[in-house]
Amino acid sequence: MSSINGESTTTLSDHIHHSDTATGVTDKEPILGTTRSDRTYAIVSASRWYKKFVWPVTPVNEKLMNEFWMTHPNSGDKTLRAAHDDETAVDAPPDEQMSARVVQLESELETADLHIERLSSRIARLEERVSKGWLRSKLSQKMMVFDQYAPRALKFPAVYGNTVPPDPAPRIAIVTPSFNQGRFLGATIESVLGQGYPNLAYHVQDGGSTDKTSSLLERYGTTLTWASAPDDGQANAISLGFSSVEGDIMSYLNSDDLLTPGTLAYVARFFSANPDVDIVYGHRIVINIDGREIGRAVLPPHDSEALKWFDYVPQETLFWRRRVWKTLGGIDESFNFALDWDFILRAQAAGMKFRRLPRFLGCFRVHSRQKTTAISETGMREMAILRERMIGHVPSDREVRRRIKPYLRRHVIVHRLYKLRVLDY
Repeated sequence: MSSINGESTTTLSDHIHHSDTATGVTDKEPILGTTRSDRTYAIVSASRWYKKFVWPVTPVNEKLMNEFWMTHPNSGDKTLRAAHDDETAVDAPPDEQMSARVVQLESELETADLHIERLSSRIARLEERVSKGWLRSKLSQKMMVFDQYAPRALKFPAVYGNTVPPDPAPRIAIVTPSFNQGRFLGATIESVLGQGYPNLAYHVQDGGSTDKTSSLLERYGTTLTWASAPDDGQANAISLGFSSVEGDIMSYLNSDDLLTPGTLAYVARFFSANPDVDIVYGHRIVINIDGREIGRAVLPPHDSEALKWFDYVPQETLFWRRRVWKTLGGIDESFNFALDWDFILRAQAAGMKFRRLPRFLGCFRVHSRQKTTAISETGMREMAILRERMIGHVPSDREVRRRIKPYLRRHVIVHRLYKLRVLDY
C-alpha cells in the first residue's frame, strides 16, 4: 500500500502477493499458476491494472510513455507486451524468477513515474508561459499596434449610417491633401461624399501628381472642388486647401484614410448640442492596403497631461470649430511629420476644450508608402521640439513611457471592455 497525493493506492505487489485465509495462500507465496500461459496472463493483467488505475492511458500520457519506452528499451512493460504477443518466443522461467521479475518491473515503473513527473513539470511550465503570453496579449495596449488580427471586411452598426444631421446643419469644410495617391484617393473621396451630408464643402489639394489623380478628380464634377499644382508639402497643401473652402466645422483627411459612415452627421449633432466644446476626436479603425480591417483602438477620455508627452489623437477622426483655426492661425508649415500634434498642442495651450467622442469616426490605412509607418529623423526631431516646448526639456524614452503609463492603462481597460461588449461603440 502506498500514498499518492495523500490518497492510498494499492501497488502492483499488493495484487501479486497477498494473504488469503480461505485458500491458505500466504503473503510470501505468489498466486501465479504453474503453466507459462497462467503466469503471462497474471503479469499482463497486472500491467494493464497499473495503466488503468495508476497511470490512465490518455493521448498525453501515451505520448509521455512512448518517450519513456524510447529511452528505456529494456523496460519491463515492453517485455511484457512482447511476451504476451509471442508466447513461444522464450521458455517459461521458474516461479521464483517470475516473482523477482515482477519486483524488477515495479522498480522500472517507479523510474518511469519519475521520468513522467519530470516531463509533466516541463509541460506545466510551458503551459504557464503560454498562458502568461496569452494574458499579456489580451491586456496590452493597441493604440500603437496596427496589425492586430487577420484582415476582415469592414462592418459598422446600422445606427452609424442612420445618423441624422441637425437642422439646420452647420457647414463642414474638409480638405484632402494628396500627391500620387490615385490608388487610394477614390476610396477616400467616396467615404466623404458617401456621407450624404447636406452642407458639405469638400476640396482635394493635389501636389501635381503624375499618376491617375487628375482623371479621377475630373469624374466627380461639381460634387467637390480640387486643384493640382506643386506645393511645399502636406502642411502647405492643407493651408492652400482651406484658403479655397470655409466651414463652421473643419477637418482634413489624408488621401489614404477613410471616414466611417455617418461621421459628419454625428459630429455636427455633437457640436450643435455642445457649443462649449472646440475640438473632438474619436476611436480608430486600422485598415490594410486593400481596405480590410486589421485592428481597432479604443481611447479613454481626453487627457491633457498625457497629450504633452505623446500624440495619441487619431488625426483622421479630428474635427474643430472655425474659431480654433482663426485663433491658431492655421497649420504651422514648418512641420512635416508632427504637424497635427503641433496643432492640437497649440489649441490646448490656448485653452480650447477637447472631447473624445464615444464612436469610431475614421479608418487609418497602413501601407509601406505612408509617412507614419516609418518615423524618420525628421519626425524624431519634430517630436523632440514639441516635448521641449511643452515640458521644458527633451525627455528620454524611459521617461516618456513612465509618464504615459497611466493613460495607456486606462486605454487597455476601455479597449478590453469594448472587446468584451461591456462598452458599445
